Amino acid sequence: MALLVHLTPEKNARRIRRAGIAAGGPRRGVFCMPVTPSYMLSHQWLRELRRGGQRLIVAVDFRIPDDEPVLVGHYRAPETEMPVAEAVSVILHAEDARGYEIVVPRSIAPAELHRIRHVRQVTGWRYRPDAHGQRPCACPACLGRGEFKAADLRRRFTTDPSEPTKPQLLAQLREADNDDDLIDALYGLGSKSRGDVTDIAHLVDHPNPDVRYALASALHRYRGGEARRLLERLFTDPDLEVRDAART
Repeated sequence: MALLVHLTPEKNARRIRRAGIAAGGPRRGVFCMPVTPSYMLSHQWLRELRRGGQRLIVAVDFRIPDDEPVLVGHYRAPETEMPVAEAVSVILHAEDARGYEIVVPRSIAPAELHRIRHVRQVTGWRYRPDAHGQRPCACPACLGRGEFKAADLRRRFTTDPSEPTKPQLLAQLREADNDDDLIDALYGLGSKSRGDVTDIAHLVDHPNPDVRYALASALHRYRGGEARRLLERLFTDPDLEVRDAART
């Protein structure tokens, strides 16, 4: 069974758990990537999806039979139909797998879902894979073990940075000079263990609804009366999606 990952706004997670992933778009399919050892490769489309105005993105892992036909290719070129196991191999062995995608030409049933999980919100490329110039790709698909200077390239151009610690996230929150850094720090804090809600409470009145949305999502991981009171304030937020996130 092939394990694939579909990226979608967090607001769709409840519906997907109940009804699965609906086939959409002009080609009536589910866009996805294989789950690979490279976090960046598997989630490379995330920043491009967020550029369209989405807030928090989650990953939906699902399995389909290895012999099921899918479409695979680079988004700039025509796609080819083949069994999904072969499609995964095409991406893993591509000279540069950035920009590749798999399209499953049908909906994904709830029984085929594996899990829905949070992901780092700054993974991948925007506009196009080579928008910021060329650099060596150190993912396992592009740089095999034992190749010339492979270890040095992995150290210099790692694609899978370690998860930031809670002190690092709090420092990012304090020092953020733009809303994207605030949102990413809030998401990271929401995935950690319980902490002091006073670190993020001041953002309940932030003018950007995207920040308040991220705050509402993070607050569900906090405990105590102050966290509940902050969520209650967000229940009446002017933004509908913020209110929904506070109640979820």
